Amino acid sequence: MLTLRASHKLLTERYMDRLTGVLSCYDRIVITGTLPGACFADDMTSFLRSRGIRVFDYPQFALPLRERIRENAQALAAKHGAAIEHIAKAHLRKEEVVAKVLAARGAAPGLVHVIAAMETCATYQSWHDKGSGRTFLRPDTAKCLHYYFYWIDRELGLLYGRVPTYCPFRLQVYCNGHSWLARRLARDGIDFATADNAFVRIAD
Repeated sequence: MLTLRASHKLLTERYMDRLTGVLSCYDRIVITGTLPGACFADDMTSFLRSRGIRVFDYPQFALPLRERIRENAQALAAKHGAAIEHIAKAHLRKEEVVAKVLAARGAAPGLVHVIAAMETCATYQSWHDKGSGRTFLRPDTAKCLHYYFYWIDRELGLLYGRVPTYCPFRLQVYCNGHSWLARRLARDGIDFATADNAFVRIAD
């Protein structure tokens, strides 16, 4: 009988004799959330009925909410002196757009930039089932305007909040553990160099 034995050593154990130190951090952290009572099609159907709104009037119900998000995005950007930049080309990397803004603005805490882009989002479709005679909302996908709010946090560095303008408004907050580590190194006076999302040099 042939027995295969694989090495389960960590890289830090395998190359211990070549390492002078180890730094650890999270990589990319993504937090998602939505509104209770709106996050499922059945819940939204019940919500409409409880307020006397016809299921097929759902688009008219959701439209003012979309406009409120757009107005609030514009007000927030104006309050912090940030611009809203519409990106229509899929090949443009948002990170590169924000990097150019940061190069001119600096890394002070606060709102940095707002990007608006048409992207796929979750939504609901009004539906009538002839077999059961029921009228309800069912899950669907569409394209809607999304706002990416980029800001600098004192501890975590660069983050963004992704806000769709269609109900059920499934939010996403993203932060990069490498940004947190970079701010810690800078605060402690430790020199380092990065390339994109990687540390290529860290001083002793």
